Amino acid sequence: MGAIDLYWLPLGAGGRFVRLNGRLFETVVAARERRRPQALFHSALRIEAAGATFVVEQTPAWGAHDSARGVVVEGPVGARWAGRWLLFRYEVRRWRDGTIPDLAEAVESPRRVSAEEDRAARLLELVEQLPTPTWGRDELHTGEMWNSNSVIAWLLARSGVDAERISPPAGGRAPGWRAGLVVAAR
Repeated sequence: MGAIDLYWLPLGAGGRFVRLNGRLFETVVAARERRRPQALFHSALRIEAAGATFVVEQTPAWGAHDSARGVVVEGPVGARWAGRWLLFRYEVRRWRDGTIPDLAEAVESPRRVSAEEDRAARLLELVEQLPTPTWGRDELHTGEMWNSNSVIAWLLARSGVDAERISPPAGGRAPGWRAGLVVAAR
C-alpha cells in the first residue's frame, strides 16, 4: 500500500535565526496587507511506496552532511549568482528511510493526502523534474516567492493530489504554496 503524508512544521522550528527572520517577514507582510501577523509553516512529505519509506523536503544545502540524505536537485537562495556558494543553495531531498528534523513540533500532522500506491510512486519520480528557481524570489511570475512550500505544492499537484484544497494549520499561513500550484498547472 502507498501513502503520502503531509507535515506542517512551524517556520524556524529548532532554530532561532529562521524563526526570527520569519517573524520579521510576516510582520512586514501583515502590516502591508493590513492584517494581524499569523504563524508561518514549512511543509514536508513522508511517502510510502514500493515497500519503502521516503522523506521529501527542501532544506538548506549546508545543513546536513550525511551523503545518503537523498539530494535530487539544488537551487540558489536569494540571488541566482549567489548559488555558487554552499551557503546560498537549497536542496530537495528524496531520502529513503530519512527523517524530518523537528518532526516533534509538527502541527495538525500528519495529514494523509493520498493512500494510492501509484500516486505515491509518481510523486517520488517527479522530484527529479522539479523546477529550481531562486528561493525567495518570484522568477516564475506567480505573484508569490518560490520556497519549500512551493516545492511540496508542486509535487502534490503534479502527482494528482488536489493540493488546492490543502491549507496550513488553523490561524497560519504557508507562503509559497500558491506559487507551486500555479507552476504545476502550467
